Parts: sequence; structure tokens; C-alpha cells
Amino acid sequence: MTLKLYNSLTKKTEDIKPINKDSVSIYSCGPTTYDRAHIGNLSCYIYADTLARTIKASGLKIKHVMNIADIDDKTIKKSRELYPNLDIEEALKKVTLKFEADFKSDILKLNINPDNYQFIRATESIDIIQNLIKELLKNDFAYRADDGIYFSIDDYIKSGKKYGQLVNLDIENQDHSKSRINNDEYDKKTVHDFALWKFKKTQEPYWEFELNGTNYPGRPGWHIECSAMSTSLLNQPFDIHTGGIDLTFPHHENEIAQSTAGKDTNYLAKLFFHNEHLFIEGNKMSKSLNNFYSLEDILRKVKDPLAFRLLILQAHYRSQTDFSETNLKSANNRLTNLRNFAVMRFQLDNS
Repeated sequence: MTLKLYNSLTKKTEDIKPINKDSVSIYSCGPTTYDRAHIGNLSCYIYADTLARTIKASGLKIKHVMNIADIDDKTIKKSRELYPNLDIEEALKKVTLKFEADFKSDILKLNINPDNYQFIRATESIDIIQNLIKELLKNDFAYRADDGIYFSIDDYIKSGKKYGQLVNLDIENQDHSKSRINNDEYDKKTVHDFALWKFKKTQEPYWEFELNGTNYPGRPGWHIECSAMSTSLLNQPFDIHTGGIDLTFPHHENEIAQSTAGKDTNYLAKLFFHNEHLFIEGNKMSKSLNNFYSLEDILRKVKDPLAFRLLILQAHYRSQTDFSETNLKSANNRLTNLRNFAVMRFQLDNS
């Protein structure tokens, strides 16, 4: 049986053809462990799990990798808020390990087995992240600024590579200022460049980073983490990259750029699988609207977490799904009916 999947990269439906014979390599963008995953995040993992189950059912093997983003602005901020009197490294570890455990507990309740994944933490991947940055610097796709090391989109394009494939972005013809941007956050050459390494700031965790005899202590940028972690475990290119539609740009676009710069291949992954947004009663999730829901919130409304999984899987993954308490209760009723039917069928078959 040949499986087909819509490829967000090419905008075509294509056959799933494993690069390595009968084993499909999948990388799923995982949680940023600064809080409980909200139901929009959880919908991504439900779709990725369903994809993996379908591939396995066809007779193929799976190597499924998921990252744990345990170092970024949000994890640092939450660490300071929750443990202001602790050393920042210790506070960061306490926060991220707690929410990593919460995440694995949540997905297990949704019938997603954490044992089916190979998890990899950003904080335990600093060496491979730094090696990728060194390679980009060596090949002139990155440069040092006063506040960090940045990836140069202009140099990437000049090398003959295409930037903006996932979102059909023609960045070469956009009106971007070429002047240096000076503010508290950026010191980069052009507005579309992005940070690979952020130099050390007060009250932030940091790692030593020696370049040509000079040390540049700091921490990795968000995009470089996924490129380094995915290719370190799955090689390049791998078969399928999954994530929510909100990650197409700039995150996945930047992953592709920094992973293919200076290399013969134009691929980080052969196929990109993006699921659409989950709306809350017709609105995007927003803190201002107070409509951020976790799985804990769902379980206050219905007892069975699989009702939420059923609600998500009632819609096509490339269609926007609307969550409401009414829809959730309807899904819960359908789940009850399905279980009752299964019990009745079992009794008839064994009578």
C-alpha cells in the first residue's frame, strides 16, 4: 500500500517514500516547557501521533524524534518568576523538568505513548548546536554582532538558495532596510536576519562558546535548536517534519535555511506536515480573551480526555477546527456511543 501526504513544502500530494528503506524518520516540534501545553499545542501532537499510527499500520517502521525546548526567553522568564531566590540555572531546571513531566502526562492521557518518541532537550544539545553555528560562520552564512551571532538571509540567497518556500515569500523583492537596527533586542545587519547565538545577559543561563580563541558565553537562538537536534538524530534530509501552521514562518523556514546553507541538498525534510489552527468558539486563543485551555481545564468539563482527541480527529488536519464546550460534550457523547457499540459487538461475537 502506498501512502500519500500533502507536502506543505511543494504544495502537492506526494507518496511517502522512506529514505532508509522500510523506516520513516519523523521530527515533531515539541513543547516549550515554561507552562502547561494548551489545547492548540495538544492538537498538533494528536495529528502527529495519528500520522505515525497510519504509517505503522501500513507496515513501515518509525523513528520519531521530538525536541524539548527548555531554554528560551519564556523559560527564563518563568524561572525568575517562580524561583526568584534560586540560582537561575537551578531555577530553569526545576521549571522545565516540571512542565516536561506535565506534558508527557498530558499526552499519555490523550493515548499518545511517550515511549514511542525519542526526546531530546535543547540544554543537552549545546555542543551540536555550537558545531552547526561554527559551520555557518566558516561558510560565511553567519556573522558576529555586538549582541550575538546572526544568520544572514542575504548571503543565503546570494548562494543560490531559495528562502520562503513554505509561505511563498519573495524576500528579495521586499522593501527591507539594509541599515543596522539598534535597540535593546537586535544588532543585526538586516531586519530578516535571525539570532543563532545570544550573548550572555545578566540573570540568564549561559554556556561557554569559544571561537578562534575568543569566548562568547551565551545561549542558543530558538531556530538553531531544532535544526541541530533533528539532524543529529535523523540525519539530513529526513522524511517528515510536523508542526502547527503557525510554525511555517519564520521557524520552519529558518530551520530549512540554516540546515541547507552551504550544503549540496536543498532539503531539511522531504515532506512538511502542518496542521491548521484550533479556534476557541470562533476566536484564536489569546490571553486577552482568557481562552487558553489546558487538558486540566478540559477534564473539568468532561471526564474522559479521549473526548478531546475525538473532537480534534473529527476535522481534517488541514482544516481549522473550532473548540467549544458544546462541541466537546457532543464528542464525549459520541465516544460513549462508540464504546457501547464496541462492547455490544464484542458480546455478540462471543455469545
